[in-house]
Amino acid sequence: MLPLFCFSYFSSITSFPQPLTAEEEKYYLELYQQGNENAKNILIEHNLRLVAHIVKKYNNANSEMDDLISIGTIGLIKGITSFDASKCTRLATYAARCIDNEILMNIRSERKKEK
Repeated sequence: MLPLFCFSYFSSITSFPQPLTAEEEKYYLELYQQGNENAKNILIEHNLRLVAHIVKKYNNANSEMDDLISIGTIGLIKGITSFDASKCTRLATYAARCIDNEILMNIRSERKKEK
């Protein structure tokens, strides 16, 4: 289930919060690993701009932008929950792949349904 704040961004996609600094990201990741769900929501909220950026690549796909942003947000959430900070990469680098993969899986499944 997507956090409630995601839906308000879909309807007004013109403004997203600024990305977190490396220090802020590290802080919220540590909080999230300690079980703080609010930290997870902050990580999601501040990475929605990344989702919108990646979705732009798929603007000619047969899907609505809002649908792709929803699917990309699911990929973002999966990326945050499976992120391993000990691998020495930024969350955005890892999450971008998760977002991309989630969108591609959805596009492929839609194409299979059409056949």
